[in-house]
Amino acid sequence: MSHRIVFLDRASLIAEMRAPSFAHDWIDHDQTPPEEVIPRIRDADIVIVNKVKLPAGILAQAPSVKMIAVSATGTDIVDLAYCRAQGIVVSNIRGYAMHTVPEHAFMMMLALRRNLLGWREDVRAGLWQQTDQFCLFTRPVNDLHGSTLGLVGYGSLGHGMQRLAEAFGMRVLVAEHKNAATIREGRTPFDDVLRDADVISLHTPLTAATRHMIGTREFGLVKPSAILINTARGNLVDEAALVEALKSQRIAGAGFDVLSVEPPREGNPLLDLDLPNFILTPHVAWSSREAMQTLADQLVDNIEAFVAGTPRNVVT
Repeated sequence: MSHRIVFLDRASLIAEMRAPSFAHDWIDHDQTPPEEVIPRIRDADIVIVNKVKLPAGILAQAPSVKMIAVSATGTDIVDLAYCRAQGIVVSNIRGYAMHTVPEHAFMMMLALRRNLLGWREDVRAGLWQQTDQFCLFTRPVNDLHGSTLGLVGYGSLGHGMQRLAEAFGMRVLVAEHKNAATIREGRTPFDDVLRDADVISLHTPLTAATRHMIGTREFGLVKPSAILINTARGNLVDEAALVEALKSQRIAGAGFDVLSVEPPREGNPLLDLDLPNFILTPHVAWSSREAMQTLADQLVDNIEAFVAGTPRNVVT
């Protein structure tokens, strides 16, 4: 029996993809616009997807689909309830970004804590050249060593962040779920983490419970000297509240690799921020060449396991 595999957005992955070990017909599409999703998956057994949305209305018109292999960790693009009801296996990728995302987050943390963009701006403006001494004291510099990192999300990425933080000499607090009734051992109440942390870093999936988990109320809890890092999902943070917090100096800075809508074709308030204490990168924290190859290898592993009757990395 040959399996028909359709990859809806192959251009999202720069890596060598090995051929599965079973008989198959593999079709790649660099991108897939919404109107092309149904025609392309209608006869597929296995669908590979990164960011193309697969709601119930689309999946209902592709009854041959037995597996959705998500080439990412987040699965909010797939209607999981529908897949459970129809017996469609959904597998995701795990642990592949345990080095690349923490490194990106720390790049932002270092740049913001040490005011890298501000110093660059001042040198370009000629301020160093005009000073009466050897250095310039126009902006504060703060070490990571001795500061407190608050982690919201403690999977492989959270653990990777902790390893780097401890190497820098940081104290690490792991946040309990927001509004949790009980606090697990080793966790700190969510609001306490916001109050105590010098750096808050988000590494949690986007769900109904986590959407806009950081908003005006939460910015009211943090230290004015704190910075916020988001390499997870844009909608974890109320972007309008973030803009206000930065402009009013309610927080000292923020580094974001994600937006609420990607790509931001209709604009976004964060795109308009021209501040030395805000860094925005285009959802690339995950995308080191090493990480993408690990992802590609695991993706084929997931598909082979499903065909062998032993699904792995199943999202329930």
